[in-house]
Amino acid sequence: MLVWKRALTFYILILVFPQLTMRAERGDYQARPFCNVQINGGDLEVKMRRGVNIGNALEAPNEGDWGVVIKDEYFEIIRNAGFDTVRIPIRWSSHADNSPPFKIDENFLKRVDWVINKSLEQNLITIINIHHYEEIMEKPEEHRDRFIALWRQISEHYKDYPGLLYFELLNEPHGNLTSNLWNKLIQDSIKVIRETNPDRKIIIGPVDWNSVYRLEDLMIPVNDKNIIVTFHFYTPFEFTHQGAEWVSPSPPVGRRWTGTEAERRQITNELDIAAQWAAKNNISLFLGEFGAYSKADMASRVRWTYFVAREVEKRNIAWCYWEFCSGFGAYDPVKNEWRRDLLKALIPVSGTHYISAYTEHGEVFGSGWHNEGSYATIRLSETRIGVIIQDVFDHFEGLGSKDRVIDEGTVEIYVDGSREIRAVWRKDYTRLLLTFIIAGICLIVSLMLIRRGLGRNMLSLLWKLKN
Repeated sequence: MLVWKRALTFYILILVFPQLTMRAERGDYQARPFCNVQINGGDLEVKMRRGVNIGNALEAPNEGDWGVVIKDEYFEIIRNAGFDTVRIPIRWSSHADNSPPFKIDENFLKRVDWVINKSLEQNLITIINIHHYEEIMEKPEEHRDRFIALWRQISEHYKDYPGLLYFELLNEPHGNLTSNLWNKLIQDSIKVIRETNPDRKIIIGPVDWNSVYRLEDLMIPVNDKNIIVTFHFYTPFEFTHQGAEWVSPSPPVGRRWTGTEAERRQITNELDIAAQWAAKNNISLFLGEFGAYSKADMASRVRWTYFVAREVEKRNIAWCYWEFCSGFGAYDPVKNEWRRDLLKALIPVSGTHYISAYTEHGEVFGSGWHNEGSYATIRLSETRIGVIIQDVFDHFEGLGSKDRVIDEGTVEIYVDGSREIRAVWRKDYTRLLLTFIIAGICLIVSLMLIRRGLGRNMLSLLWKLKN
């Protein structure tokens, strides 16, 4: 019996092993990038969790006007980095007739097709919207028919596309497009879309630039289980938009975000408003935009981005970072590489922590993500700055018991969590004092010499008078 079992096992291995080998050669067992997926009815369903906007491209007046042209390889780069979603803002209103039937330009539509197809090839959830339709914000009733006509064409054109393609009705409704007008337009637009796309995911958001404070005004279509509600998040605006050229007045550059209790509470309070509203209305939420402009210091951007992303995930909200490769960009299109600190803030690597260092004078090196249990070296470029009145480095603030002081301007930080190390400076007036002392001595000597010279002149004059 034992011999028979061994023979049977050997025979099964001979049959199965070649099949396993063939599957491995075809790549069935290759490691895949991060993506939250679930199996439903035998189909692979991608679940939206972490995404990025490819902004400043198709929503510019013309692609390239704002410095971004979408390249085919961008979608593979995004997928391999660990994202499962891309949001593609599109300015359809600049590429459609102004009179009925408001036909969309065929060449522009083909370009959008190409971009969508490249995204879907990477199995990415792909969100397209109507973006920067400024005319409807100013005169919503005049542009109502044109807006609906655009969605009629878009929905008809993409009706046979896979479910990974999502529609977002309108980016950041604001201005004269009030909640009442917007709610009516939502109902009418969705009705048109559902004629050809009965089950497609549709994303809608509140007025006032998709503000969490206007979610209560949003009327959600009843009996439609494929509606997702979006909001945008740039709190505090004075930090995230500092130096933004398109904002008037532009918030001054120099605002930092260090993650104080008050700073964190400001963010969590607003996120709780959104989460509580979603729970009350039993609807899925999507954070369609969040990010900090490049005029802010990188350490603050990383801290803010990491905190917002993790807090959003705690509330079971999918997110999409603004944006890929422009002013807020996590990717450097010149160097063709990710800005690693920002990428890791979005897609964290287990067992790593962000150590940042700040100084008011000179430069400090060593900020970045470091492995837990290692040491991060923080080093100042110089410890004395100035000529007469000097700024002198005094000590590093934020050190722990396991940290090591190497020399006057260098420390090694033990990595057991994210931390900020701050260089503390003091004023040194020694040179100024010496300057005053030397100047005083010179003045006294000069006065003595002058006095002695005057004395000699007086004696000479009296001698002449006497003789």
